Amino acid sequence: MLLRRGLVALLILFALSACGGHDAAPVQPAVGESQARQAGGDAALGAAPAQSTSASASAKASGGAQAAAFVQKQPGTFGIIVRDRVTGQVWKAGNTTATTWTASTIKLAIATDLLERNATKEIALDATDRANLDKALINSDNDAATALWNRYDGPGMLDRFRSKYNMGSLAVIDGYETFWRNLRCSTEDLQNLMAYVLEKLDPQGRTYLVTTLRKVASNQRWGVWAAGSGLKPGNKDGWAEKPVNGKNVWMTHTVGFAGDGERYVVAAMYEQKPGGTLEKGAHAVSDAIAMYFGAKVPAPVTLP
Repeated sequence: MLLRRGLVALLILFALSACGGHDAAPVQPAVGESQARQAGGDAALGAAPAQSTSASASAKASGGAQAAAFVQKQPGTFGIIVRDRVTGQVWKAGNTTATTWTASTIKLAIATDLLERNATKEIALDATDRANLDKALINSDNDAATALWNRYDGPGMLDRFRSKYNMGSLAVIDGYETFWRNLRCSTEDLQNLMAYVLEKLDPQGRTYLVTTLRKVASNQRWGVWAAGSGLKPGNKDGWAEKPVNGKNVWMTHTVGFAGDGERYVVAAMYEQKPGGTLEKGAHAVSDAIAMYFGAKVPAPVTLP
């Protein structure tokens, strides 16, 4: 009898324990609803950039194919490069290694050299120099560029352009004096120069150049500018009618950047054949860049 009562008591105690008595181990809760929504939101946010990046890459591929076909159809020598500084991808069309007159694009190299030398105390740029830098870059003022070239040993800059800025094919035009208006280079050289400014120049110099190239005067709102205002472009253009093989032809070149954080380095050089015009050249380089970035074509152009 006592044995039976003891057994019943044990069974009752066991049942109470199994029903969740105070000594039962707590059950870990599953992910709460708010946590699940947050996780789902994060997943969705994570998926959107991937889709956006894929769409952007697809658009660039389509725009690149269109721009490459356009470049190939243009009479003369045309080379264009776009480098994505985030992915490292480089797109090229036409002849990017051919050299021709730099026109005013070389003013960017002059400005870069002077800013570096000023930062290291080798020279001390005064208010007049600073004003000339603004004029040379914003308005493409030739007299301002000449004043800086003459005051700060322009010919001595050329070796630094080649070695530091990787402008390996930069040279003086045969038969001409060593002067900033008598130089030749390639599209590759200009791309390398702009990449140096964005990636290796001291922060103060970089900020000045990026800010200044974004506020160029209306005579330079073509070329890289055609990437579209949404990409916050900045550029230094060059245009001139120069002799090639005994005949004068138009040069219309552009170098700069576009995109958040100056993501894309852009350079284009176009040496037309005899009979070309400033208008045709400026529209050609602008339309090629607009096509690549999916901007409006024909690109809005303000001619010099």
